[in-house]
Amino acid sequence: MNKHLVTAAIGGGIGGLLDITYAIVLWGYILGSNPIAIPQSVASGLLGKAAFDGGMGTFFLGLALHFFIAFVMALVYVLASRRLPVLTARPVLMGILYGLVLFAVMNYVVVPLSAIGWRSPTFWGSVRALFPHVAFVGPAIALTAARRSRRDLPPSA
Repeated sequence: MNKHLVTAAIGGGIGGLLDITYAIVLWGYILGSNPIAIPQSVASGLLGKAAFDGGMGTFFLGLALHFFIAFVMALVYVLASRRLPVLTARPVLMGILYGLVLFAVMNYVVVPLSAIGWRSPTFWGSVRALFPHVAFVGPAIALTAARRSRRDLPPSA
């Protein structure tokens, strides 16, 4: 299998797992929403409000979509790192910055173009959504890409 796809699957898988765990714990338990509704909210990007009436089917669809999106995010980073070595040379900083980019793209491009449509963000809602992107998703992708790219280097003499 292509090493870039494997790297993207690992980085996206780790970032996606940390992100969905954060979302389910924060919104599903701490803030009192239904934990099943968290992945369903991802599925609502495809199905609209009907996703919340789909039970476990749309729960699993939402999980699959969530991890697919995380994989694509990671694949973009991995492929970009082939041309921009700074992405693997400075993975923590670049991961945080990539998390900011991911947050902006998701909230100001992807979600408004989805079946969810534009929604006016609140300050605290934005902070809660920004945190996992800069703390988990971006850094997990960048650190995975950096670690796996070092495996490809020839042994030093």
